[in-house]
Amino acid sequence: MKIVLDAMGGDHAPGVVIDGAVQAARELGVEIVLVGPESKIQPELARHDTAGLPISLVHADQVIEMDEHVDAVKRKRDASIRVGMRLVHDGKADAFVSAGNSGAVMASAIFDLRRIRGIKRPALAVVYPGSPTPALLIDNGANTDPTPENLVQFAQMGTIYAEKLLAIKNPRVAIVSNGEEADKGNQLVRETFPLLQSSGLNFVGNAEGKDVTKGIADVIVTDGFTGNVMIKLSEGLVSFLARLLRAELTGGLLNKLALVMMIPALILALPGALLLIPTLLRLAKRFDYAEYGGAPLLGVNGVVIIAHGRSNAKAIKNAVRVARDSVTAGLVDVIKQGLSTRASS
Repeated sequence: MKIVLDAMGGDHAPGVVIDGAVQAARELGVEIVLVGPESKIQPELARHDTAGLPISLVHADQVIEMDEHVDAVKRKRDASIRVGMRLVHDGKADAFVSAGNSGAVMASAIFDLRRIRGIKRPALAVVYPGSPTPALLIDNGANTDPTPENLVQFAQMGTIYAEKLLAIKNPRVAIVSNGEEADKGNQLVRETFPLLQSSGLNFVGNAEGKDVTKGIADVIVTDGFTGNVMIKLSEGLVSFLARLLRAELTGGLLNKLALVMMIPALILALPGALLLIPTLLRLAKRFDYAEYGGAPLLGVNGVVIIAHGRSNAKAIKNAVRVARDSVTAGLVDVIKQGLSTRASS
């Protein structure tokens, strides 16, 4: 399997991307095809012992920067994103991964891979870490101003993904709103509500922010603006709580004195505390964005994974893992067949 990796995508490219690529090539059993300016990639590769590793390089003259607009995709046909996407289109690679400009990645996917027949807009889908059960949040940033019909298609693709890749039977679908009642929400939510009711999906109604964390739905539908805010707010809250706890425990004379006085008790409790370490590690892993790697762009004719712009090497490696697993699962065919089945039923 060949996975194309945009070497110039992300806030810390190309160094961190190359670090992640080397880890992926060593651990995941796939060939990594790095795309970008050879003059910038080669010095970064030289920092690693890549002898025998399945890593190749395809030169691309141009780069779409993180702050550029989508129109740069049309102007820069030789950008790393577009060159990599065409490798997938031409059958020379199985998937494309980038931590670069997400709008540019989506635009290039539409230009170079095309949308699945019948899909108006692709959408990013990510497993929401704050739910007690696996819950797919869609959209996560690809479409800030979708139509009600777009949201219904997001719900359909999310349901297919949850059924086939997350093994959830008859997934429950909810739409994010500011109230549980059917008449709550902005105009987009209110217009989408009856369409989801009549869609044939297992629609359970509106979900407030507090409900998303209770596991009331398996597929959480929203526009890309709201979905992106939800994910980043969740990441920020976990980081904030960790900092707050550390500051409260170590700040102030009384707290420090209390910690010193607790040392004998902590030593006695050490055997029991050690038993909690696996649980604490699982909790930290669950809320670590780097563990999730990236989000699949559903609705295009190819496996495209978009990673966080601030991805570290671990996140890049895991984004490649998500791409590998999506190819193995036949993601594109699964979506196509699922949509065809629903259209004919």
